[in-house]
Parts: sequence; structure tokens; C-alpha cells
Amino acid sequence: MLVIAGTDSSGGAGLTRDVATLTQLRTEALCAVTAVTAQTDAAVTAVGKLPASLVSAQIAAAIATARVRAVKIGMLADAGIVAAVSAALPPREGTPLVLDPVLAASSGGELLDAAGRAALRRLLLPRTTLLTPNLGEAAVLLDAAAATGEEAIVAQGRALCALGALAVLMKGGHAGGPLAIDWLVTAEGGVESFSAPRLPVAQRGTGCALASAIAAGLAMGLGLAAACAQAKRHVTEMLRQAG
Repeated sequence: MLVIAGTDSSGGAGLTRDVATLTQLRTEALCAVTAVTAQTDAAVTAVGKLPASLVSAQIAAAIATARVRAVKIGMLADAGIVAAVSAALPPREGTPLVLDPVLAASSGGELLDAAGRAALRRLLLPRTTLLTPNLGEAAVLLDAAAATGEEAIVAQGRALCALGALAVLMKGGHAGGPLAIDWLVTAEGGVESFSAPRLPVAQRGTGCALASAIAAGLAMGLGLAAACAQAKRHVTEMLRQAG
């Protein structure tokens, strides 16, 4: 499968986390780099965006090299790269796309500006099989307050589906309570939840790992709900081992 994302010099997130996840799930990774970041657990200290034409060339080369059974997108950096990625992707009907909307680093550094977010909504959501925002990212994409409570969370998931995504996984990892609950909302009106105990450990890159694991499941032929459930178990075990 193809991963389109930025690098993280600390190794905690981005392409490093994506490839590690796919290796654990025995899925071969083709990669297209969008940006190079200098990060620690505390801060993003520098960001170097690759030319959009080079990102397009990487995607074209990956598609020419091997059959792409799924695509996972992470950091896109700016509107030009969003547009280049959108134009280079294979059709959604044959290749599922999992889009993790990386808007900011865990330490707070912005990784996609307002123009990039607008381009993502306009160009990529209509191509997306599954969008995987946390509650804060969903709120930013909708220009709304962060949802609290099941009803509001599901409503925001439906609003994101209305922008073109076939399904949205509203991640509750940053919410409170004894359970970490994710809500799968589909454009057809379906709602399903996935829960796990909230573990007393914080680790960067969980969103990258979850989206990559879901894409790996789709590449293996799993249905969307089954891929989400498998990915949830994978990330829960990753956090358990980190604790």
C-alpha cells in the first residue's frame, strides 16, 4: 500500500510510525514524502516542504512500481501539495483511501495552514473512503466547537461525510472518561463504536498508527468496520506496551 506523509526526525510519528505499523501488520509500504520535519516530543523546530511536483512524481513512481491496494495520507503541509496529491491519486472505486487530517503536531506546531485545510476539504474529502480526525481536528475542519457527547460527535461525523467522505472515524482518544471510544459514521447513515480502556500513557504517533493499520486492513480485503476494529486493537496494544 502507499503512504503519503511527512517525516518526523524523532521517529515518534509520520512516515516512521506508518512504516513500523505496516511492518508489524506484514504489509509492504510504498512511500511518498510530502515534508521533512525536525521534531522532538516537546516541539516542532523546523519544517521543509517538498515541491508539489516532486510529491506527484513519487506517487506516480509508486503506482508504476506495484499495485496499490490502499492509500494512507498523513501530513500534507500546504494547499499546493494537497492539490498535487489529489490529482495523482488513483480512483477511489478501486483503491480505498484513509485520510488522517494532520493539522498540528502533538506539541502544538501547525502542520497545515488555512489554505491547505480549505484545499483538503474541497479536493480530498470527495476522494476519501475514511477520514480519521480526532475531536479537535474535526472541529477545525468544520469551523465549529469541539463536540462533547455521543450525539454531538456523531453529528459532526455526519457533517464531514456531507463534505464528501464515505465514512468518518471520530477518534475519542483526547476525550475524558475510563474508555477511549471511536465512532464510525458512514455517509449511508450507519454508526458504530469501538472502545478500549483508557490507558495512563501518552504516546505520539497513535493517530498515524491507527490510520495506517486501518488502511492495511482494507488492503487485506477487510470491511471498513473490521479494519477499524483491528486497528483499534493494534493501537491499544501499542499503548499497553509503551506503559
